[in-house]
Amino acid sequence: MPPAFRATDMQISRVLVSALFAGVVAGLVSALLQLMFVQPVLLHAELYESGELVHFGGALVSAHPELPGFDALRDGMSILFAALVYTGYAMILVALMSIAEQRGHDITPRTGMFWGLAGFVAFQFAPGLSLAPEVPGVAAADLELRQIWWLATVVSAGVAMWLIAFGKSSIAYGIAAILLLAPHVIGAPEPLNFTGPVPTEIGALFAARAFGVGMVSWVILGTCAGYFWNTEGNRQHATA
Repeated sequence: MPPAFRATDMQISRVLVSALFAGVVAGLVSALLQLMFVQPVLLHAELYESGELVHFGGALVSAHPELPGFDALRDGMSILFAALVYTGYAMILVALMSIAEQRGHDITPRTGMFWGLAGFVAFQFAPGLSLAPEVPGVAAADLELRQIWWLATVVSAGVAMWLIAFGKSSIAYGIAAILLLAPHVIGAPEPLNFTGPVPTEIGALFAARAFGVGMVSWVILGTCAGYFWNTEGNRQHATA
C-alpha cells in the first residue's frame, strides 16, 4: 500500500476510534446525570401535561410528588440514545481536532476540555439563549422553523468558536462576535400565544439542569476526545 494511502487510513482509523471511545464515555456519563437530575423534573412536568396534577387548581400541590420508578425500556433507551448522540458529537469534534493538529496546534486532554466547552456553547448554550430547553406541554412555534433556526445558530456559533480560537486578527474576532449575536438579533421563532399547564418553576429548573448536564457532558467529551486522540496516535506510531 502506498504511504499516502496508509497514512490516510491510519488518520481515519484514529478519528473513528477516538470518537467512539470518547462518545461512549461522555454519553454514559450524560445519561447517568440525566437520569439523576433531568428526568425527575421531566416526569414531574408530564404529570401536569397529562392533567394528573393541576397548576393553581384551587388546592396546594406538592412540589415533590411520587414519580414513576426505574423503567428498563425507557431508561435503557435513554442511555443508548445518549451514547449515540455524543458519539456523533465526538465525530465532529475529533475531525476538527485532526484539522487543528495538522495546522500545528497541540491536542491534549487539557486543550480537549476547551474544545468541549466550545462545543457546548455552539450546540447548546448559543441556541438555548433564545430557544431554551422546554418541558412537555408548553406552547412552541412551528417545529420546522425552530429546527432551521437551531441549525443556523449552531453553525454560526461553531464558526465563531473556531475564529475565536484560531483567528489571528481583530477582524476575525469581530466576525465571531457578529456570528454569535446575529441569530438572536434576528430572533428565534416564537409561539403566537403562551400556554401550558406546567408551573414556571419546573420549566426553569428543567432548563437550568439541562444546561448544567450539557456543560459537564461536553467537558468530559472534549477531555476524553483529547486523551483518546493522543493515545491512539501514540499506538499508531508505535506500530508503524
